[in-house]
Amino acid sequence: MGKAKALKDKLYGAAVLKMSFRLRGDEDSPAFKFVYPGVLRDLELEDDAVERYIDENREAVEKAARGSTPPMGQR
Repeated sequence: MGKAKALKDKLYGAAVLKMSFRLRGDEDSPAFKFVYPGVLRDLELEDDAVERYIDENREAVEKAARGSTPPMGQR
């Protein structure tokens, strides 16, 4: 059986997904409204926790959302 993802990794993934839509101005798009709630559900996260993660790690999240991910130790 696979190892469960750490909360930090779950938040990072959800934050990068959300930021990728935000940077394109697509948070109101049908694609975002369909995909993002499912990701939150599957990862057992709340949107406010993702927003806090974005606020605390904005530079790394934006960099990853633009396609340039930081080294694992800097997440």
